[in-house]
Amino acid sequence: MDEQHILNKISALVEEEQELREKAPASPPDWIHSPEHARLTSIEGELDQCWDLLRQRRAKRQYGENPDEAEPRSVRQVENYES
Repeated sequence: MDEQHILNKISALVEEEQELREKAPASPPDWIHSPEHARLTSIEGELDQCWDLLRQRRAKRQYGENPDEAEPRSVRQVENYES
């Protein structure tokens, strides 16, 4: 996946995330168990993966390596990174 494809995917996911957040109720007792909340959680994980892959590609390019060798890491792995 090239950088433009990753950026396009990030853009689409952010747009979907914003739409879901706009529809979310203010104090959601049932929201947590809704399909919309599950999708929002999934989007957050996918975004973490996309940003991680983009950073990997850019780092490889910066250090003279092949950015196409960057591989997506699991959601679990990228969500446990510290900022």
